[in-house]
Amino acid sequence: MPITIKELHIKINVDEKSGQKPGGGSSKGGNKSEIIAACVEEVMDILERQKDR
Repeated sequence: MPITIKELHIKINVDEKSGQKPGGGSSKGGNKSEIIAACVEEVMDILERQKDR
């Protein structure tokens, strides 16, 4: 016998820390290149795992 869900309640608690700017980004050029390098490495790892399947 299938179960039907009529309502779904989601509760989220958000804690904001003082001193942080909205967006969470940094304007330093070196930090940006490090983020890009990490993203490229992660994408290459994902592609390698898909190739192994």
